[in-house]
Amino acid sequence: MTDQAAIDFEAVHGARPSGVWAAPGRVNLIGEHTDYNDGFVLPIALPHTVKVTARRREDARVRLYSAQGDGTITELALDGLTPGVVTSWAAYPAGVFWALAEAGHAVGGADLFFDSDVPTGAGLSSSAALECATAAALNDLYGLGLSAPELALLAQRAENAFVGVPCGVMDQMASACCTDGTALFLDTRTLEQRHVPLDLEAAGFRLLVIDTRIKHDLGDGAYAALRAGCEHAAELLGLDALRDLPPADLTAALERLPDDLARLVRHVVTENRRVAETIEHLDGGRIAELGPILTAGHASLRDDFRVSCDETDLAVEAAVAAGALGARMTGGGFGGSVIALVATADVEAVSDAVWSAFGSAGFAAPVAFTAVPSAGARRLA
Repeated sequence: MTDQAAIDFEAVHGARPSGVWAAPGRVNLIGEHTDYNDGFVLPIALPHTVKVTARRREDARVRLYSAQGDGTITELALDGLTPGVVTSWAAYPAGVFWALAEAGHAVGGADLFFDSDVPTGAGLSSSAALECATAAALNDLYGLGLSAPELALLAQRAENAFVGVPCGVMDQMASACCTDGTALFLDTRTLEQRHVPLDLEAAGFRLLVIDTRIKHDLGDGAYAALRAGCEHAAELLGLDALRDLPPADLTAALERLPDDLARLVRHVVTENRRVAETIEHLDGGRIAELGPILTAGHASLRDDFRVSCDETDLAVEAAVAAGALGARMTGGGFGGSVIALVATADVEAVSDAVWSAFGSAGFAAPVAFTAVPSAGARRLA
């Protein structure tokens, strides 16, 4: 355990901690809005993490503190945790306590100190990182013996039922299960996983993440409306989920649907196909050929799913014009971040071009960094 983590924890909670855990944010290489349609996704974990320093309590109290918060401790009673009771950032870790208890796991109180360098509201799954870090800590503190996928599902349950965001399982699975140097190919219906090697640096490329600094809030109803639309379309087509619509049947299916639902279906079906194509290229060592797939994915999110915005569109356009092989919005949408596949030698030029384009448009300056496929939730000390 780092001395500073222990010092910070003791200054807030008045005792020595038992350990430090971390869970990462993520970027999704391809496969957007497919997870709640039982489809396929291909995320990587970021080196950016939520760290939690924690210890058990002998009473049934939960005390939560964030280094990025307002300087106050959120104190809750375990037996008072019900959906809707907590409305601040603390709802995410509190929801994990609730989900574990609801599933029958013997979890008592705890003191937790959070510190994060995952950008919030940037489409990089800071909420999933917060949930999975909490789940990993409680798993060890209380000897629950749960696997990483089991922790991810409980974290998703916390976000769906306690926080009230009807997200799919991709974000939590990425935060809990990713490994260094790989992308996580996940079948969100069966939860079958495959770790696909992704050594961009060795191939002469970088994955540039451009945070537009336009914040999004998936709890505002727009995300829920998209999910409900997809589910309604599947029902009208007689499918369990849109994942079950073969690409060969897409044109005929679209003719049976009103335009607002047809657009959603077209995105989901073609996005699943883009995931499969990406896997084929990675397996064949053809990383450069991912570029057009990323850009096509953005066009689908922009035109069919309509979750892009002026800033994300401009970031994609400027990056590609400056030499990126491809680029797209990543995350749930309505702002957030863009990823761009860039030759190593072109990273600075592409970053500068996006920054300049934002300035010319009168937008706030974006923040760019390169994403390195990293490890999922783990104990640090």
